[in-house]
Amino acid sequence: MRDEDVRASCFGQLAILCAEFGEDVPYKNGLERGFTFRGRRVPYLSYHKGIYRAAVQRGPAALSINTSYRSPYEDEETDEGFLYAYRAGDVGQPDNRALRAAFDLQVPLVYFVGTRPGWYQPHFPCFVIRDDLAERRVLVTKGAMVGPVDEQEPTLLEDPIERRYLVREVRVRVHQARFRGRVVPAYTSQCAICRLKEVRLLDAAHIVGDLQARGEAAVSNGLSLCTIHHRAFDQNLVGVSPEYKVRVSRRLLEDEDGPMLDLLKGFHEATIHVPRRAAWRPDRERLDERFERFLARQGGGA
Repeated sequence: MRDEDVRASCFGQLAILCAEFGEDVPYKNGLERGFTFRGRRVPYLSYHKGIYRAAVQRGPAALSINTSYRSPYEDEETDEGFLYAYRAGDVGQPDNRALRAAFDLQVPLVYFVGTRPGWYQPHFPCFVIRDDLAERRVLVTKGAMVGPVDEQEPTLLEDPIERRYLVREVRVRVHQARFRGRVVPAYTSQCAICRLKEVRLLDAAHIVGDLQARGEAAVSNGLSLCTIHHRAFDQNLVGVSPEYKVRVSRRLLEDEDGPMLDLLKGFHEATIHVPRRAAWRPDRERLDERFERFLARQGGGA
């Protein structure tokens, strides 16, 4: 039994939940609601263990797996997907049988990745494409929903290039979400420039990009910025000096285009809000490196 009906209900209602919250979904007042199947409430995942098979299922395969924000298991990323470890203990215990059955039956499941305490990023459909008994782990890869909007089916992509692209997309999204989950709370959930406290409008901006040599996902390499200041920072329309001073580009300062632009210009020369913990404050060397790029875009002056 493949439990297509259970999985379809799970995916459909989870998509609605993701539309409500975005890519990151809280467990409390979110995932804990579960989904409805034939009049019964069914959990999406087990909050206390990684491999989950619902009681309403008739087949043996797992419905979802999860990796917590600080997982005790050595889950790894590869170009093909994610190496997901068996549960510790007997290989034949129910959780491991459910995980391995997902490979045997080639059924789609949900992979919940913890991005910060109490928050998960759901990825579905995912498929177990390899089962390594000797290594006690499986390889999980991202599939796709294909077909008309109201009749989409979970599909394992056969094209390895397409599959690698989807896996890379998942990795980038998870890394960004985990980075945000560390940076934004460090700034007491407010924009470092304008002090906006609406969490849904806050991003974690890299000072040095994550693809560069010094671009690791450390809090000291990040700034909590509202959406508009993040975009302005990325486009070198706003800079932050090593002295934690905001600089607005000459282009914006000389432009006159209404109250929104005036709001941006109003923070010129302001001092940014920084975390209380010294280790979390923006690294001045990285800021200097980034600020030099900002100045170069201005022709050498702020």
